[in-house]
Amino acid sequence: MELTEAYRECERITWSQARNFAYGIRLLPPSKRRGLAVIYAFARRIDDIGDGTLPAQEKIAALEQARQAIVNLSAADQDDPVLVALADVERNFPVPMPAFGELIDGCVADVRGTSYRTFDDLLYYCRCVAGTVGRLSLGIFGTSHDVVQAAELADSLGVALQLTNILRDIREDQQNGRVYLPAEDLAKFSVDLGGVDPAPQGFVRLVEFEVERARDWYATGWKLLGLLDRRSAACTGAMAGIYRRLLERIAAEPAAVLRGRVSLSGREKATVAVKALTGRFG
Repeated sequence: MELTEAYRECERITWSQARNFAYGIRLLPPSKRRGLAVIYAFARRIDDIGDGTLPAQEKIAALEQARQAIVNLSAADQDDPVLVALADVERNFPVPMPAFGELIDGCVADVRGTSYRTFDDLLYYCRCVAGTVGRLSLGIFGTSHDVVQAAELADSLGVALQLTNILRDIREDQQNGRVYLPAEDLAKFSVDLGGVDPAPQGFVRLVEFEVERARDWYATGWKLLGLLDRRSAACTGAMAGIYRRLLERIAAEPAAVLRGRVSLSGREKATVAVKALTGRFG
């Protein structure tokens, strides 16, 4: 498969499936835009395995195959456009490819139905499934500042986004037998997500508590933008800004997450992206 065709397929996957991230990715210059689309396409493949319909053991086997594909990128299947493009990204960008292994670890936890007793337990999961994407993206963006510091901030921003996802998807996850909120938090506010109708007052207080926690992670992760070039900062600001605005919508009406997925319109997302491109974040 030709490299151009491989990149084109990764971009097709990204534009068709990245509901929120595509708004930011489009703000990058061509080479970085293509590179980040490849990162997204492979991350999406991993997520799709974890969320798919295969039996649990087959999912875990498929995830392990994805892990081996990362280890053996130099010998990637030349008929697989995502792997062909990913091998080229590895040659041209300082992307920490082993981070994909942490993303796979998080998906394996999902398949096994792992629950979380404390926030520290959940934090490890968030860093696996979202912090890793931040660090992988940083390899595309690049930074002239302290790389270790930038990676830590990218990780923090990923945690903020994942906490927002968890709040948005409470109802859907419950229906799929998954509970991500820490057991200690549920107990603190006397909320039983396994029940038909969580106690409204306790549930609202729980969501407000988790929103404040997510805001703290955004406040830390937002510092990453000052370490990036203008277009990379715009990309990050657009992606994170969409999620932060979503968090504030949840904060305004916590019980809404019990009725369905809270979302922003395409116009609202585009507005955030335009503001990010002009240096106005949030």
